[in-house]
Amino acid sequence: MILENEFVRLRALEPEDVELLYLWENDPDTWRVSDTLAPYSRFNLEKYIFSENDIYANRQLRLMITAKNAGAVGTIDMFDFNPTHERAGVGLLVYSKSHRRKGYATQALQLVSEYASDILHLHLLYCNVAARNIESIECMRKAGFAECGRKTEWNRTAEGREDEIMFQKILLR
Repeated sequence: MILENEFVRLRALEPEDVELLYLWENDPDTWRVSDTLAPYSRFNLEKYIFSENDIYANRQLRLMITAKNAGAVGTIDMFDFNPTHERAGVGLLVYSKSHRRKGYATQALQLVSEYASDILHLHLLYCNVAARNIESIECMRKAGFAECGRKTEWNRTAEGREDEIMFQKILLR
């Protein structure tokens, strides 16, 4: 299975991705949506790229999102992979504001959904989104994820407490 369509391609991380990942992972603006509290070193990112990319062993998988007309625009992750219950969490980042709202994230979610269903034989994917993150909420809905719950005052932010919305997508095989 090739993880691509006419808009985006999902691919494994490559050594040349280290500089982009270093920029993206160390931007405090992305930390608020990823629960990151400390910067990553190039060394640790290189180790991660060169590590075994086996979702069954690591219970996670990170793929680069490359747009046909723009190159690498972000990442999509499957985490908390649970083959027993046939589910995984999914998270994504389209880093540059100039690449957002172009459908890259929705297309990446569609490709990951197909991969999760057809290759990994998962029953569902889930995602948690901050209630104020309207762009991501709209994206999840466009990609076929349905709201399935709300965690009240779940996250502490600079603006105060914020709810988190839970989404899931039942995969059809």
